[in-house]
Amino acid sequence: MSENTTPAEDELPPLLTEPEDGIPFVIDSDRGLQRCADALAAGTGPVAIDAERASGFRYGQRAFLVQLKREGSGLWLVDPEPFDTLVPLQKALGDAEWILHAATQDLPCLAELGMSPHSLFDTELAARLTGLPKVGLGAVVENLMGVRLAKEHSAADWSTRPLPKDWLRYAALDVELLIPLREKLTALLEEQGKTEWAAQEFEYARTHRPAVVPRKERWRRTTGINKLKSPRKLAVLRELWFARESLAEKKDVAPGHVLPDSALIAAADAVPRTVPQLLSVSGFHGRAAKREAPRWLRAIKTGSSTRDLPEQQRRTAGPPPPRSWKDRSPLAYRQYRTARSWLTTRAEELNVMSETMLTPAVLKQLCWTPPERIDLDSVREALTELGARPWQVEQTAAVVTVALLDPDPMDSV
Repeated sequence: MSENTTPAEDELPPLLTEPEDGIPFVIDSDRGLQRCADALAAGTGPVAIDAERASGFRYGQRAFLVQLKREGSGLWLVDPEPFDTLVPLQKALGDAEWILHAATQDLPCLAELGMSPHSLFDTELAARLTGLPKVGLGAVVENLMGVRLAKEHSAADWSTRPLPKDWLRYAALDVELLIPLREKLTALLEEQGKTEWAAQEFEYARTHRPAVVPRKERWRRTTGINKLKSPRKLAVLRELWFARESLAEKKDVAPGHVLPDSALIAAADAVPRTVPQLLSVSGFHGRAAKREAPRWLRAIKTGSSTRDLPEQQRRTAGPPPPRSWKDRSPLAYRQYRTARSWLTTRAEELNVMSETMLTPAVLKQLCWTPPERIDLDSVREALTELGARPWQVEQTAAVVTVALLDPDPMDSV
């Protein structure tokens, strides 16, 4: 052991530093895309897929690099930017199973490119179901494969061109081990009797489309909006938000790079009328702010004069935060805390992450608005309507039913 090496470092699993066949060239031409498609079509078995986005740097959530690896096909890195679609890759893969880690993060941006799986294996979901203590890709690979993956470029600006070699190495390694990792997780699922549970979770992840907040209401997600106490100031914020969104989309940059949310809130609160007043507001400094000042002042003027005033609070179909239940609905508070505690115990018995066995949103909704008649059948039906998978209903319905009928007393929850 060298003088500069600590015992802890000596005990770490080896770091995987290079794909088995080296770092491939990035495909960015029609001819290259066809070569990639032909190779993938000639391969066998499932395909490992990943995508890199430029969240926080570019407008939207589109993919700026797609990585694929398949037995007999090799490892491929594809730059989607030169192409209108990646449908040739979709056709080449046919009904091959896709292996992704945390699939719901990448499926939307891949769908924008014309790529959607016919079947799916999500290594993160599998890790959750098998009770692994950490479910990030690096942690799962280290746990089951005995090697480490470097994660230093996970938050990089993947719209950068050309992409640095170190970034390409990182991207390639993200799919390098997904196929053998799937085999390890499959064996664990079979050993624990959870193969069918996993199949249900994978199919749900593949087909479920979460509710999307309409664009006309997304401005209400501005951080700090609760500081604005009047409908008029909310109207100003709404116009500023749309003005920022339009400019960000035009420039293809993340809205926060145009103006931070804190600046929109400060301007909506101060309602400046002149350029000097605007430039004195926190966040509106520098030449860029001065250059765009007319845009922001127009938005402020529109919001200040509109008759279409927004409601002070957004209406929501979901329950309020459970921390407020103790006073607002003591019974619901007891039922929720009891059910959550019992489900945590049940999850530990099954060696499953508790939020995987039943998502917190489903439990909150069920406890806040339980069936009029509470029994096992009505709770099963309610869980199913709220999106719980059959295996989740089977494992949780009885526990939740008893918690609703006979919750722990207030002093014990």
